Amino acid sequence: MRMNEGVEWALHSCLNLTWAEPGEAVTAARLAAFYGLPTAYMNKQLQALTRAGILSSISGPRGGFRLARRPEDITLLDVVTAIEGAEEAFRCEGILKEGPNGSADVDYRTTCLISQAMRKGDLAWRREIAAQTIADLKAAVERAYPHTPSSTRDRFANLRP
Repeated sequence: MRMNEGVEWALHSCLNLTWAEPGEAVTAARLAAFYGLPTAYMNKQLQALTRAGILSSISGPRGGFRLARRPEDITLLDVVTAIEGAEEAFRCEGILKEGPNGSADVDYRTTCLISQAMRKGDLAWRREIAAQTIADLKAAVERAYPHTPSSTRDRFANLRP
């Protein structure tokens, strides 16, 4: 399984927004410029996060994006789902129906051992990232790189909108 690059962009943006000044909204252009990313595509990811209730969008001259919920209330799964959707990575098409001894009236998604194994794996990684929040990432980054909050605020302040 390969996730869209927008997931990485969205996770970094959410994390960086935790260090914005209280009440400050950061424009899509600044969030994109932070890593040299295309603004239009970044804005698409930010809009998906807004639709999911992870970010709020503020219009006007001091507008932009900020977290709509506390970092403790935003899981990594919330962000992934906002960008990628909730669909399982493995999609059982029920090809056993056409195989030897197959039957059209059997739900192979629930009886096929391959389908069960793949769904179990999908559930395991979803549980793992659902157990981690943006606040957890923030704390880990601040422990490993204590200068990050201030350097992030400085970078936002010095980027052109």
